[in-house]
Amino acid sequence: MSKMVNCWNEWDPLKRVILGRPEGTNKTAPEPGFMWEDIEVGGRRVIHARPISQDRVDAANEQMDAFQDLLEARGIIVDRAVIPSSMHDRRPTSTPDWSVPFQYGANNPRDTHLCIGNEIIEAPMSKRCRYFEYLAYRPIMEHYFKEDPNFLWTAAPKPRLSDECFEIDYPSNMEFVWTPEKKRQKVRGRDFGVSDVEPYFDAADMIRCGKDIFWLCSCTTNPSGREWLKRHLASLDLRFHIVECDHWSHPYHLDAILSVPRPGLMIYNQDWPPITEEFFALLEANDWEIMPAGEVSQRHKEKVEKEWDDEESEVWSIVNGLSIDPKTFCIEANNTEQIERLTKLGFEVIPVPYDKVTLFGGSLHCSTLDVYREGGCEDYFPNQIGGY
Repeated sequence: MSKMVNCWNEWDPLKRVILGRPEGTNKTAPEPGFMWEDIEVGGRRVIHARPISQDRVDAANEQMDAFQDLLEARGIIVDRAVIPSSMHDRRPTSTPDWSVPFQYGANNPRDTHLCIGNEIIEAPMSKRCRYFEYLAYRPIMEHYFKEDPNFLWTAAPKPRLSDECFEIDYPSNMEFVWTPEKKRQKVRGRDFGVSDVEPYFDAADMIRCGKDIFWLCSCTTNPSGREWLKRHLASLDLRFHIVECDHWSHPYHLDAILSVPRPGLMIYNQDWPPITEEFFALLEANDWEIMPAGEVSQRHKEKVEKEWDDEESEVWSIVNGLSIDPKTFCIEANNTEQIERLTKLGFEVIPVPYDKVTLFGGSLHCSTLDVYREGGCEDYFPNQIGGY
């Protein structure tokens, strides 16, 4: 038996990682409280739930298999998601409170699980279509539990996700009713379509930096979710810091906003920059540098929008990379300006063709979950800002 789970930050030498799979992924149906994938009909945007076609699944799989080969060639163990039959066959799913025609998919273990030290926590996610997504990773968790006597396997309280837990009219008001100023007031006031009735969080709303965890105030996480995790991890004496970003409607997952390729350096997405003053003060007090990422080329945005009907996915990818160690960073190959910037900073940058994967919910960071990195829990921010 050996130690299989140990991860405290985003950059220590990577030894083991979970990688998702695109099979069974769908553009999902409308749900209360959220904006969703849609099409335009007669000048109005209409939700259009549908499976993602097999040719796109095959294209994504080809790139993900190549990425797996790249990681394994560097001595990194890769565990792949195991798609359950209910998801693979695209069956409807339900609880006593609700039903949905499709599940979302299982390409993004970063969203569903949080690894802190020797513990992996199943997140209490706030979307009905993702309620049973954890099942794709259960065989992996079972394997870790049997082989690693120090592994702690935890599931946060499963939310009901009944209608009472959401602001039902939020998506339509955001899309068709509220003025731009009203929308900005909602976002700046942390007022999203998810209520605080029960704890929710997506694990991708967090970035780990040893003793400090940065947490996006997003549309998929609520105050009760943050409080549950703080209490659960209280014995570790970790510090939690809220980060807000300048997004017009629905800030979504911190790894689309920030990356931390090595200690002392944060890189932010210029399209959705962080705006929390205390966040910048904390970095300055501890001599951390924060710099903007390069921009996604207009040519590539147009190509993705034409081929995939999803320009925003390429905006995600600009910071959504994976560190192999503090000197080596994997990034989507089309982000040429960001590759140049990281190279000038002294990184070995590995361009990874991954543009066919982003349709399935994110790029290199989203589709992976690092579960073993060398190193322990260090304090990278010894100079704390009062109350933050």
